Amino acid sequence: MMIITAILTSLMTPLLVVSAFNTSPPQSSSSVAKRVKSVNYFISRECNYKCKFCFHTQKNTNKLGIGNAKLGLQLLQHSGTEKINFAGGEPFLNPQVLGELCQFAHSECGMAVSIISNGSLIKSEWMDRYGQYVDILGVSVDSFDPATNALIGRGTGDTTKNQHVSRVLKVRELCAQHGILFKMNTVVCSLNHHEDMNEYVTTLDPYRWKAFQCLILQGENAGGVNDLNDARELQVTREEFDAFIQRHSDQSALIPEPNTVMQNSYLLLDEELRFLDCSENGKIPSQSILEVGVERALSQAGFDDDMFQKRGGIFEWTRDRGGSNDSSILK
Repeated sequence: MMIITAILTSLMTPLLVVSAFNTSPPQSSSSVAKRVKSVNYFISRECNYKCKFCFHTQKNTNKLGIGNAKLGLQLLQHSGTEKINFAGGEPFLNPQVLGELCQFAHSECGMAVSIISNGSLIKSEWMDRYGQYVDILGVSVDSFDPATNALIGRGTGDTTKNQHVSRVLKVRELCAQHGILFKMNTVVCSLNHHEDMNEYVTTLDPYRWKAFQCLILQGENAGGVNDLNDARELQVTREEFDAFIQRHSDQSALIPEPNTVMQNSYLLLDEELRFLDCSENGKIPSQSILEVGVERALSQAGFDDDMFQKRGGIFEWTRDRGGSNDSSILK
């Protein structure tokens, strides 16, 4: 409780009541620290795109106040979190909140900081102010064909005006200018599994390229009464996914993640700082870490730490701040 008291005193902002931090099943502190090294925090479900396969849909527009969000980061820090990934929704819909959390996580919590974005709202002004606190910036890149992006829902549905690819190139250049490691995320689905992306990927030269098999989760994208999306027609077989991976096997940054690897190997915190248990093919929220602490909430997360380790969840996630990591790709 001394840690919690110190955190509350240091933040000096209105916060939710925190209690019952010692009511979780007994785990060693080293065991908890091992399991929470890398955490993904969806700061909001708000998004400006309508990706048809999205499994974290805009079911609400809730988000925590900055004080409570910072408290959550400190609770994670004291439990052993070394890397925080901010995602959504589209996190850049809340640029000031995102920037302040990046700064706090880096400067006050000593965490490596990464962001996953669709790339449409990243401004040079934001990068000038907050880029110094970011280690990795990931952008969702599902296709380099404007028509395919329009069908998926990345950007405008007008294939003649879809600007997603040009926006990705601009973000890549901004990362190079600010020494931020550039990452790509691709969802392999029925609309893009046949595509050959090698030329563009070689040009973009990402630090890491995650390729995910399109995943269906009940309550989000399974076509149910309460689902905002129906991605069942976008699913690909394991053979189709593997063929996509084989086609790009010369890309050294490529990290394939089929459904069996992806589903339970990520620690996900929602907009209320609740871990999301995906082990039953849906998303069941834990109690908030603000209410019961990280240890107890973690016991409700359905997290597969062994799979996290096997998929290479631990890697060099801190950029070199002694100089730029990358040169410009637009020379």
